[in-house]
Amino acid sequence: MGSRSVPPSTASGADVLAIETVSDWVQSLEPLVLSLLVLAVVGLGLGGWWVVRWFRRPPGVRLQRVLDSHDEVAILMHPNPDPDAMSCAMGVAAIAETVGTDTTLQFPGEIRHQENRAFRTVLDLDLERVESGSDLAADAVVLVDHNTPRGFTGAQMVEPIAVVDHHPGNGAGTEFTDVRTEYGAASTIFVEYLEEIGGTADNEDEDGPAISPELATGLLYGIQSDTNHLTNGCSRAEFDACAYLYDGIDEDLLERIANPQVSDDVLQIKARAITEKRVEGPFAVCDVGEIGNVDAIPQAADELMHLEGVTAVIVYGQHDGTLHLSGRSRDDRVHMGETLRHAVSDIPMANAGGHARMGGGQVSIDHMEGIGPSDGIGKPEFEERLFSALAGER
Repeated sequence: MGSRSVPPSTASGADVLAIETVSDWVQSLEPLVLSLLVLAVVGLGLGGWWVVRWFRRPPGVRLQRVLDSHDEVAILMHPNPDPDAMSCAMGVAAIAETVGTDTTLQFPGEIRHQENRAFRTVLDLDLERVESGSDLAADAVVLVDHNTPRGFTGAQMVEPIAVVDHHPGNGAGTEFTDVRTEYGAASTIFVEYLEEIGGTADNEDEDGPAISPELATGLLYGIQSDTNHLTNGCSRAEFDACAYLYDGIDEDLLERIANPQVSDDVLQIKARAITEKRVEGPFAVCDVGEIGNVDAIPQAADELMHLEGVTAVIVYGQHDGTLHLSGRSRDDRVHMGETLRHAVSDIPMANAGGHARMGGGQVSIDHMEGIGPSDGIGKPEFEERLFSALAGER
């Protein structure tokens, strides 16, 4: 006799019991409690949707929203700001203006490099100098072109709300952070921000904020100065940014910034670097001695890079008890930022770093000569360290 097939049960006895238990539990809940549970689930869903939507917004829009949440912000540049830093500060101010937030552009140190002074003067920038944290114009601080506050008393106590930079580092903003080490200039990031919020450099689109000729020229020059006229450390983004700005630049302003008069002391330091350099293989190092203008050191390093057969250089000089170093490299074996960092790594109170093609640092003379836990070294030994670091031996 053939067997009868019995359809399988759709649920076991245990499953049925569990379902009935849950059903009884739900029915037993007070209406108020049930309503609160429903609201909590809906709230979690909406919260998750809002977070996803926030982080999917373009960075420029997110920075604009952050600025909109503050009545006033202090835009802080790094010590002795260069055109890249100053143009970034201009970019923050332009974005803040679209949401009615007041801004103050501030910096520690001095502006003495002739290119930097020309940039400030030609573009008529209103910049304030800070010597301590109490000089900051607002509690809300935005850092540009560096990611850790430095160069003034109380800098370590400052917690910026936003950080925009292209240098390596661990600094971050409490509300917004955008550090792109693959970019050649921080100004490039701000060009992208302006594009993301609808800014136009040709001033023909009335829907978005107009990018003034001064801002377009400043951003373009900021990119050029940090990439050696688009020949050093560029990404594709730098070329795209320059193309975006092109229709809005003022060629007269650009020419005046690019061709400032050079002071006599800068020319003398450049000459000293050329005549007193020490060359070993493809590397050149020069001590330019006591100087009055520290901005002349990177200019002297740029000058030495023109020497035939030299692929990496380090120039250093002494000012107010501190050795200031500047390095340049077009040698694939020499990451200049890491080279300088390794050279000063065991000297107390010294700091150095930078990118593959350029770097800088500061060393306290007293600490180098023995103050602190180290035995101390003199300039001859320090120079040997520099050559060893260039050769990858440190």
